[in-house]
Amino acid sequence: MSRYRHRTLEVQIPDISRQFPALLVTGPRQVGKTTLLRHVAEKTRRYVSLDDPTLRELAVADPTLFLERFPPPLLIDEIQYAPGLLPYLKLRIDAQRQPGAFWLTGSQQFQMMKGVTETLAGRVAVINLLGFSQRERFGKRWDTEPFLPDAKVLARRGVVTINGERALYEEIWTGGFPALVTAETGNRDVFFSSYLQTYLQRDVRDLAQVGSIEAFTRFVRACAARTAQLLNLSDLARDVDISVPTAKNWLSVLLASCQVFLLQPFHTSVTKRLVKTPKLYFLDTGLCAYLTGWASPATLAAGAMRGAIFETHVVAEVLKSWWHRARTPPIYFYRDRDGREIDLVFDVDGKLWPVEIKHAATVRREWTTPFTALEHLKKPVGAGAVICLAAETLPLTRDLAALPIGAV
Repeated sequence: MSRYRHRTLEVQIPDISRQFPALLVTGPRQVGKTTLLRHVAEKTRRYVSLDDPTLRELAVADPTLFLERFPPPLLIDEIQYAPGLLPYLKLRIDAQRQPGAFWLTGSQQFQMMKGVTETLAGRVAVINLLGFSQRERFGKRWDTEPFLPDAKVLARRGVVTINGERALYEEIWTGGFPALVTAETGNRDVFFSSYLQTYLQRDVRDLAQVGSIEAFTRFVRACAARTAQLLNLSDLARDVDISVPTAKNWLSVLLASCQVFLLQPFHTSVTKRLVKTPKLYFLDTGLCAYLTGWASPATLAAGAMRGAIFETHVVAEVLKSWWHRARTPPIYFYRDRDGREIDLVFDVDGKLWPVEIKHAATVRREWTTPFTALEHLKKPVGAGAVICLAAETLPLTRDLAALPIGAV
């Protein structure tokens, strides 16, 4: 059994639990949701898993008896298997007003999130957990603030030292699932094959009513091949030979099950010349590389997807730096009809903070040229950064710097 590795959310969970009667940790399968909560839970908190058919049947058939048998403080694993339990949780919460009474986990959000938002509104804190971030992977500074290219970040060295491109792509090719990061599972291809089968059979077929698993699998692979690109549902539908409405529905399945993320474009009423189509990103680069058939870190690093997969890795790390601190990432991308594009734009404290992502180690000052596109948006612009393969932070101007990936 592998040794427990600390997660950033450990710091936030006790404080959040003191503020809300219920806490829901959601995210993909096998990212460590249950392990995290059981690690930080007090000794008096009971644990029940609705993966157990007997307990699931009880929760579905007789929610009142279930809650009498398992009183709070209680950790309920895989709550999506008994969405009908949520109204009874609400009644118990309203009657007792006990902070931290119920901790819940959910591997996907189809019916579950609708039930949570409608039934437990104002009573539950929802937290997203993904696989290990690079800081969690290396045990470095996992209690720091979310990433923002402000003066504090621009002035420091990367907090995680990644020894060259080869080590970086080993990390990218492996991905962030705890079983692979801790080497609890030795064969990465077997892990992802099994993961995909479990995901398709349990989360998709059982809960999303997808007609053809084979066509859905082709759709997932087509999405992986388009990571870090503008979303084009018509193109996706044509490649998989499905209708556009079906492609839209299946994309919502991937979004709800935390497999992909849509980065929205920044837009404003000041100009109508901004692109309004989101960009698609896979949330685990290891799964993305597996789905697109890269057999080794070396072939991935030398292949046609290296730029897109590096950008995907950076965006995922930025998201983790916010989500794993129970914060909502205020990030967008900028693209106008003149072809000017900025990979990430943070909208924080009334300012825009631009970030470019470059798959290169030789730093160039012209990388920051697109940042000038923000000047006509009538909002203050803060410091900016270029995240690249440089070994250390290098200043470009007074307010702009090139950052190594370890600084995220």
